[in-house]
Amino acid sequence: MAAALGAGSGSAGAPGLPNSVPGHVALPAVAVWEWQDEFGRWRPYRGSVCSFIEQALQAPAQKGRRSGTGLASSSIPLGQADAMLAPYVIDIPSLMQFRQDTGTMRSVRRHLFAQDSAAGQGIVWEWQNDEGGWSPYEMKVCVFLEQAFTHGLQHVDLSSLGYNYNIDFISLVQTNKTSRFRRGIQRRMDTPYPVTTALGPLHVAVACSCQQCLLNSGTGPITMRYRHSMINLPSSSAMPQVSSRTAALSSSGLGFVPYNKPTLSGARSTPRLNTQSAWALPQSVGAGGPSPGLSASNGVSVQNLPVEMPKPSKVNQALAGMTAMLMSATGLPVRLTCAPQPASTRRATKKHSSVKEGRKVSKKVTPSEPERVVRKYLEELRGAPADEDCMICMEKLALPSGYSDACEGKTIKPEAVGQLTKCQHTFHLLCVLAMYANGNQDGSLQCPSCKTIYGEKTGTQPKGKMEISTFTQSLPGHQDCGTIQIVYSIIRGIQGPEHPNPGMPYTARGFPRYCYLPDNEKGRKVLDLLRVAWKRRLIFTVGTSSTTGESNTVVWNEIHHKTEMDTNLSGHGYPDPNYLDNVLAELAAQGVTEACLRQ
Repeated sequence: MAAALGAGSGSAGAPGLPNSVPGHVALPAVAVWEWQDEFGRWRPYRGSVCSFIEQALQAPAQKGRRSGTGLASSSIPLGQADAMLAPYVIDIPSLMQFRQDTGTMRSVRRHLFAQDSAAGQGIVWEWQNDEGGWSPYEMKVCVFLEQAFTHGLQHVDLSSLGYNYNIDFISLVQTNKTSRFRRGIQRRMDTPYPVTTALGPLHVAVACSCQQCLLNSGTGPITMRYRHSMINLPSSSAMPQVSSRTAALSSSGLGFVPYNKPTLSGARSTPRLNTQSAWALPQSVGAGGPSPGLSASNGVSVQNLPVEMPKPSKVNQALAGMTAMLMSATGLPVRLTCAPQPASTRRATKKHSSVKEGRKVSKKVTPSEPERVVRKYLEELRGAPADEDCMICMEKLALPSGYSDACEGKTIKPEAVGQLTKCQHTFHLLCVLAMYANGNQDGSLQCPSCKTIYGEKTGTQPKGKMEISTFTQSLPGHQDCGTIQIVYSIIRGIQGPEHPNPGMPYTARGFPRYCYLPDNEKGRKVLDLLRVAWKRRLIFTVGTSSTTGESNTVVWNEIHHKTEMDTNLSGHGYPDPNYLDNVLAELAAQGVTEACLRQ
């Protein structure tokens, strides 16, 4: 049923491009710009912001045709379109969103959709996040949902778009197919997205052979909660044969993202930023990555001026970005680049390990013993399975680890293969070592395939206080008992080495936070397990707010809490007959079970 509906996306042609696509004519379309969050989800800018970006791209070219120059904008300050976006600038040659005050950079992309689609009508579908606000689906999902809604369907499955969810249009609820966790959804009218022109065929199915689909094929974003789930993707019969392992995975009809930590730098198999090709942007903008220069309409080529950004320093990134914007303001085309690292620094160094020494780790292990941890939980195999892939680096197990150029082991060779002792899943030992070194180094491992936890998992929750009290008032749906109240208090501070940006401040919005449980046997069991999760620093983390987009702030960490007592319209209150079972499952996924209470 889901695959029968098209996603409504068109070939991302652009105004000003010659009509050179054989057999196709220019078609009206709308342009949608999206940015990628830290979980791999694409989030659309509002229609008014996209209109500003399109105008900023086209205005210099139009002015250039009149004056004899054709230089396009290299950077676009979003604060001129929306005051809430004042810190952000889009660097066009690299297709990156740059935050001036922190140096944070995120990928951006431009997609085209039919003029009569949800994007063209200004219709946005949103899901309710953990903080009670509303977050938009990526635009191809909005278009798909709107088509299903207008066709009168009552339920749709989003697995064909890379999401493990079912949507119920009657109750306006999104349900995770694995955990059965439910969230509210809503349909909202907003400013229509800007009109442009598309060359080539319009999108006719969830995964068709149009150019836009081919350049963005793959698994699509899988949300953080169950991104390890195997999900069926549409048939790949319409997709061309491409000589890459990623394409081979896509053609198998399975989408899989093996590991929920940030991408390990330096891996050969690490997915690179898809900068798309020149047809994805207006003609005056070179979108194929950092281009050597921009050509004026009179045929004179103006060389881009690279501004290098040393990778380790956020301050240097911010300075480089501001320098680039100042240079761009004077009319010089600028592109942001990363300073090349010397070959000797690409492997793990003692300096990298020393960053971890200040964190709190298990008394059973120190950060200097990662190889001992790997060998504790994996048994090295003498012969590697010939046709099996390592789910971390996506290389064949018979070949060396894909992280051999980013991680070096003293006793672990790149070709060594090991099997986890409980779940029996098999990986390159060096890949598991790189995965462990990229985490908390607390002496625990989590299987990237089935999420089985080995050892005691800890998190990155900042220091704070958890207070518990009870009162006699009952919660809706639990009239036979009183109520447990939990109060979490965390104040702002400085990020430690286990956080995304060590040494930088983090904020703590909305504290103290009040949460509620029924004071019955199962509620008290959940409470006891939440105490364990708190001690293990698993309830909160430092990241980016899905409500406000603010980075470097304290956010919930995958264990849901009820923050309201007497209403469940928002999904954060009672009655909810499935909540206690859901939260027990979420705690178990973090390694917090009844066995912890007996220790």
